[in-house]
Amino acid sequence: QLQVVESGGGMVQPGGSLRLSCAAASGGRFDYYAIGWFRQAPGKEREGVSCISSNGRITTYADSVKGRFTISRDNDKNMVYLQMSSLKPEDTAVYYCAAPPNCLYYSNYVGNDRSWGQGTQVTVSS
Repeated sequence: QLQVVESGGGMVQPGGSLRLSCAAASGGRFDYYAIGWFRQAPGKEREGVSCISSNGRITTYADSVKGRFTISRDNDKNMVYLQMSSLKPEDTAVYYCAAPPNCLYYSNYVGNDRSWGQGTQVTVSS
């Protein structure tokens, strides 16, 4: 099981940018795992944001972030990134990364308590 640590969140104004990082802490070969980014706003269910396949050739995005967010990975560094631009107040949430079986239905991934890190807070506000 892959264990991860999220970082890079913060507070930005609408239209601003942030780069989130997902680091593999343990779990074996990092390049065997697809990695998804998820977010959860207060009072709402966790939702899928983006996903990247193990080799980086396939990427998927939620409709709400297409054209604004870009997911990438560097397997040599055991890192996955989420570059977020043109941020909107509705992007405010705690962002998590995890390793779903694949990216086809990543938004439905539940995992278990050890599948998720502590998340990183993103706040978009004037």
